[in-house]
Amino acid sequence: MKIAFLTAGGIAPCLSASIGALIESYNDLAPEAELLGYLHGYRGLLLGNKIEIPASVREKTDILYEFGGSPIGNSRIKLTNAENCIKRGYIKKGEDPLKVAAKQLMKDGINILHTIGGDDTNTMAAQLSFYLKENNYNLTVVGLPKTVDNDVYPITQTLGAWTAAEQGAIFFENIANENTTSSRQLIIHEVMGRHCGWLTAYTAKEYHDRLKKRNFLPELLIDQQRWDVDAVYIPEMDIDFDAECNRLKKLMDEKDSVNIFLSEGAGTDIIIKEMDAAGETVERDAFGHVALDTLNPGQWFAKQFTDQLEADKTLVQKSGYFSRSAAPNKQDLELIKASGKLGPKLALDGQCGVVGMDEEKNGELGLIDFKRIKGGKPFNVDQRWFNELLAEMGQPK
Repeated sequence: MKIAFLTAGGIAPCLSASIGALIESYNDLAPEAELLGYLHGYRGLLLGNKIEIPASVREKTDILYEFGGSPIGNSRIKLTNAENCIKRGYIKKGEDPLKVAAKQLMKDGINILHTIGGDDTNTMAAQLSFYLKENNYNLTVVGLPKTVDNDVYPITQTLGAWTAAEQGAIFFENIANENTTSSRQLIIHEVMGRHCGWLTAYTAKEYHDRLKKRNFLPELLIDQQRWDVDAVYIPEMDIDFDAECNRLKKLMDEKDSVNIFLSEGAGTDIIIKEMDAAGETVERDAFGHVALDTLNPGQWFAKQFTDQLEADKTLVQKSGYFSRSAAPNKQDLELIKASGKLGPKLALDGQCGVVGMDEEKNGELGLIDFKRIKGGKPFNVDQRWFNELLAEMGQPK
C-alpha cells in the first residue's frame, strides 16, 4: 500500500504537526505501508517531485510537532486553471492539469492521498478522486482543513487558527510598546482575513485577555488603556467612518494613542472601486483572488484616519507571516492529533472526505463529504465573546 501526503495553499500553524500526526497513526495502523510526500503541493504532483518518508522520520514524529511551516513544502496551484499551470511551466500546452495530476498518482501507485489545506486544496483533491474513479482507479482521499482565517463551511474550527490568533496577540504585545515613541500615536495592526474577520476578532480578544493579566504603572506612561484595543474592523461589519473618527479622536485626546485591529479584507471593496475609477489594474492570483498585498488596506486606513485623529505618528504593522509560521499551540495540537488519528482510520476503510468539526453536528469531529466543503464562510458577529469585546472597547456594532 502506498500513502501520499500533500500540503497546499498558504502555510498555517498545523501543517508540520498534521504530517506528524498522520505518520504516527499509520505507524500503528499500517506499519508496512510506504509513505511519501509530494513536494510543494500540487506543483510537486504535476511535476512528479516527491520524497519518500524513511523509517528515521517515522521514528521521530514528535519533532514535527515542534515546527511551523510544512516539511514537504507548499504552493498555490489550481488544477482547473490550465493557463496558469502552463505559464508556470508545470504542464505543456494542450494538457489538462487535472489529468496530469491523476496520471501521476496512478503512475506512483498511490492508494490513499491526504491533503492538508483550505477549501481550494480539498475540493481539488475531491475532483482528482472523482476523475480517477471514472477511469477505474480507486483512490481514497481524506483531507484535513487548514486555514488561519477559519472560514471553511461547514467546519467549526480549522486547524492552526487558534495558534495564529495567539501569535498575532503576542506580535502586538511588542508592537504596542511603540506608542511610547511619539505623542498621539496611531497604530494599525493589519491581520490576515480576506473575507472573514474571525482571525482579526479572535486576535483582538486574545490580546485583550492577555493584557488583563499584566501589571501596569499608570503613574508613568505604562497604562493599560493606552496599550489596549480601541477598534476592530472586519469585513462582516460596516464602518461608520465619521462616527468612528469622532469616537477615536476623543480616545486620542484622552490617552494619547489609538490601537486598531484591522482585517486585511475590511474596506477592500472601497479600495478596488477607487483603483478602478483611477484606471489602475487590480492584480489577482491563480484562484481569482485579489492580491491584497497590492491593495495595502492598512495604508489606506492609515491615510483616512491620520488627519482625522490628528496623529503625530502612524504605524502600520502586519502580523500575518509571523502568525501563520508558528508551531501549533496546545489547543491546536490536541485537535491536530485527534484529526490525524481519525483520518487514517477512515482512509483505510475506503471513506473519502474532510476530517473536521462539523458545525451541523454540534462541532463533532467526523468525516465531512467533499461536496459540503466550500470557502468564504463569514465570521458570526453575534457570538457572545465578540460582543463583550466590542462593549469593553466602547465600539458600536
